[in-house]
Amino acid sequence: MAANHATLPPIPSSPAAAITPAEYRRRRRHLLAALGETGVALLATAPERVRNGHTHYPYRQSSDFSYLTGFPEPEALLVLVPGRQEGEVVFFCRPRDPERERWEGHRAGVEGVVERYGADQAFPIAALDEELPNLLHDRDQLHYPFGQDPDLDARVMTWIRAVRAQARAGVRAPTALVNLDALLHEARLFKSKAEVRLMRRAARVSAAAHRQVMRFCQPGRWEYELEAEFARACAASGSRFHAYPPIVGGGANGCILHYAANDQRLKDGDLVLIDAGGELEGYAADITRTYPVNGRFTPPQRELYELVLAAQAAAIAKVVPGNRWIEPHEAAVKTLTRGLVELGLLPGGRKAVPKLIRDEAYKPYFMHRTGHWLGMDVHDVGDYKRGGDWRRFEPGMALTVEPGLYLAPEREEVPERFRGIGIRIEDDLVVTADGHEVLTHQAPKTVAEIEAWMSA
Repeated sequence: MAANHATLPPIPSSPAAAITPAEYRRRRRHLLAALGETGVALLATAPERVRNGHTHYPYRQSSDFSYLTGFPEPEALLVLVPGRQEGEVVFFCRPRDPERERWEGHRAGVEGVVERYGADQAFPIAALDEELPNLLHDRDQLHYPFGQDPDLDARVMTWIRAVRAQARAGVRAPTALVNLDALLHEARLFKSKAEVRLMRRAARVSAAAHRQVMRFCQPGRWEYELEAEFARACAASGSRFHAYPPIVGGGANGCILHYAANDQRLKDGDLVLIDAGGELEGYAADITRTYPVNGRFTPPQRELYELVLAAQAAAIAKVVPGNRWIEPHEAAVKTLTRGLVELGLLPGGRKAVPKLIRDEAYKPYFMHRTGHWLGMDVHDVGDYKRGGDWRRFEPGMALTVEPGLYLAPEREEVPERFRGIGIRIEDDLVVTADGHEVLTHQAPKTVAEIEAWMSA
């Protein structure tokens, strides 16, 4: 099995197909049509985040703003105004400033957002209070992600009041505030062919990094060394940033769902759980693999691992068009509950399984859902229910499937041989017309694959 992984083709040095200007235009046209003739949408960039003192975190654009524009800079605002004669796509951004650019890097400027980012009209960000109220004239609904930025919320209300003040001149102000998320996030839930290609490549890069970390892992290394090796491998293939802070939990640390310290030595005979994914061109991968620090599973580790792997296979089989979102989780829970009964971790025998599931008796050992939407955000946007029922899978949806078992060391009812074992197995899928595609299949997953890869 190891030979198959070792002979994988090299990862291209650049994305085969990034999001094109034509796709950004299509996304904006789709949203403009959804707004209706008297709607208007307003969306701001993500704020810059201060780490400490005068030091900032690397800037990461709002996924919503990036989805509609591809614009990478802070301090900008996008306004979509259907049917506006002077232009429907209006940008406010920082102007060119050679002195600031010498310190902070290039800016697109007002001219650049028209030439390169699809704006019909652009203004300096300093003109916001003067120009923005004019864009709200005679619009009935303002679609805006309110509640995310209190300062911007206050400015929005100031602009609306400015328009209301012109009522005697026959100007009509928006009478309804509508959360933009409802329209925008539904669109983001369905990935285009170009998005799937980027997600496929992010998965390849991340799977290759997991393979590298498996080879690098050995007793005595620190958890953070594995984290660093994963980051190095991703960056070497063009994925400089993590999609989320990696989890590297050796031994009992693998029982902590969102373990973040990554500061303990790995011990011979323990498992290590690594939940890590790279981000590529704004799209996330999310992979979890669990394997023995020394490259060989013990019998108790193997028993539990094979159970989680079977639960994942059962869940993945349910990811097909027409099935409800909850069905993969239900399949995983059924498999895990049966297995826990067979291992003596739950009482009652096979006939008790339905009742154990109804009573959620498995929850002390499996306490989270089996997956989430995936895309530009690692926990991506999109409703999980529609009309009170779990929504059904459709082609273009992307998600993770990640069952687990966590037998914390303090659980005295657990046989000693199982205590302190935490296992999660996670892959990324895209729903296709006739089933699904597992994007992350190149990360070794079976016991045989893992042991062969780590010993090669």
